[in-house]
Amino acid sequence: MTNDNKRPLTLRDVSDATGVSEMTVSRVLRNRGDVSEKTRQKVLEAAKALGYVPNKIAGALASKRVNLVAVIIPSLSNMVFPEVLTGINRVLENTELQPVVGVTDYQPEKEEKVLYEMLSWRPSGVIIAGLEHTDAARAMLAASGIPVVEIMDTDGNPVDAMVGISHRRAGREMAKAILKAGYSHIGFMGTKMPLDHRARKRFEGFTEALAKEGVEIEDREFYSGGSALAKGREMTQAMLERSPDLDFLYYSNDMIGAGGLLYLLDQGIEVPGQIGLAGFNGVELLAGLPRQLATMDACRTEIGMKAAQIIAAQLEDPDAVAEKHVTLTPTITYGDTLKRRV
Repeated sequence: MTNDNKRPLTLRDVSDATGVSEMTVSRVLRNRGDVSEKTRQKVLEAAKALGYVPNKIAGALASKRVNLVAVIIPSLSNMVFPEVLTGINRVLENTELQPVVGVTDYQPEKEEKVLYEMLSWRPSGVIIAGLEHTDAARAMLAASGIPVVEIMDTDGNPVDAMVGISHRRAGREMAKAILKAGYSHIGFMGTKMPLDHRARKRFEGFTEALAKEGVEIEDREFYSGGSALAKGREMTQAMLERSPDLDFLYYSNDMIGAGGLLYLLDQGIEVPGQIGLAGFNGVELLAGLPRQLATMDACRTEIGMKAAQIIAAQLEDPDAVAEKHVTLTPTITYGDTLKRRV
């Protein structure tokens, strides 16, 4: 049977193809009621052959929700977030829930619009990156009546639940490792921070830990746009031309850090003896560099998995006591660009 006039297929089409009632077809497709195995297989095979997809909106009107989890992230080009999505999907694929993704481009107003549209479909839960939102977005999340998990960051107060790392602590721990290795003339390169709150918090933690030991950042540079190797090379060259006495460069992410590393190696500069380097995120894609960049793992897959587990558990048993604050602990990888002293 073909659907030449492009109209949506209905239960009637499956009923006509199998010779059983629409009620029986409905029972089979919803896995409800007492139906013989022979009839069940007949209906399922016909539905599959026809390409029939049940209309779940009617069921959603009755239950007031659909089996979708809204996942709202700032970027798909940033390789951090696909790993988070991998963790979410790894958990939800074992449930009836399906993730649906919205992208905000780090713009609060766009996040508000994406959230509004997704909530209008009455999803079963929301997983949203970050703790900073507009007042309107926070109000929508608080009034949604569904589980909400804010991810990636735990330096703040969530609307409902949060899963992530403390970025301030991550910055402090990297500063301590750099100072312990004997470096003291430090430059910083990173993204512009009014919209990237997690990078800002790492920078704050980093500078606080340095200041506690009487050390200040001697040069800094911020950029806008996507992270890239070329950007890291360009910024590193400019900074060292301005401040040739620097002995350590800290980058807000691994991509620009990798660009800086390649520039230094091209110039014949000894790493980590003459200049040390570190980034952030633990990006596996960069494992093939001539030297392994010192970095810190942001627990991305684990964050996605834990957030999805919280959503699934609350939907399975709304009366159960849910985890609300989950802070994971990232670890420093010293690699080949940060001296390690014990």
